[in-house]
Amino acid sequence: FSCGWVIGAELLSAQIDLCFAPVLDIDFGVSEVIGNRSFHSDPGIIAILAAAFIKGLNEAGMAAVGKHFPGHGGVAADSHVEIPVDSRVEEVIRQSDLVPFEALAGQLAGVMPAHVIYDQVDPNPAGFSNYWLLQVLRNELKFEGAIFSDDLTMQGASAVGGFEERTKQALAAGCDMVLVCNDRPGALVALEYLKNNPFKGVQERLQRLQGGNQFEKHLIEKQALEKSALWQGHIKNIKALILK
Repeated sequence: FSCGWVIGAELLSAQIDLCFAPVLDIDFGVSEVIGNRSFHSDPGIIAILAAAFIKGLNEAGMAAVGKHFPGHGGVAADSHVEIPVDSRVEEVIRQSDLVPFEALAGQLAGVMPAHVIYDQVDPNPAGFSNYWLLQVLRNELKFEGAIFSDDLTMQGASAVGGFEERTKQALAAGCDMVLVCNDRPGALVALEYLKNNPFKGVQERLQRLQGGNQFEKHLIEKQALEKSALWQGHIKNIKALILK
């Protein structure tokens, strides 16, 4: 709880009202890119810890976005620089990786899918898959929040083509918003596509992520934040956890 609260409060002090956390991937000891970003190796414990983290974020005035659906922990490849392929059967993924997402679907304002191909399930990476985003996440898990693509400049996204095709397929698969973070020419291609092919998305889902009155309510300058008894109390809790 304290970790979520501090992250949310400190970001809000910098006038940032959204973060892509928590990481809900399982630590199978396989994925270095996930590594210690994972809460645990047990999906049930991940769900418990992430629920507390989300509560802390929300208490600070920030929405939570869980990632990387349906789970990035089962592959060694780094989707920033490779196209990871997870060859586990669907039932195994459902009984492990999917557990935290299912448990927390009603508490998350957003979800970010993985640039991972689960080749026993779908030939496309999850972020470009109608099956994972619409059938599983929307229909089965009853998730009603916003779906963000992971960064379309990552190598894992190249499995579906260039930036226009990545944008087109991510939106068609069920994403409400696409991220193009580290490639200006690529971002311009995506914008040009969107200009010529307007995508309305579901504004209600996106509006839930905006700070609005809550943002103003929780906004406080960093210096004042660090002097507050509440911030100091949460920092004390975090330090105690580290010492353990």
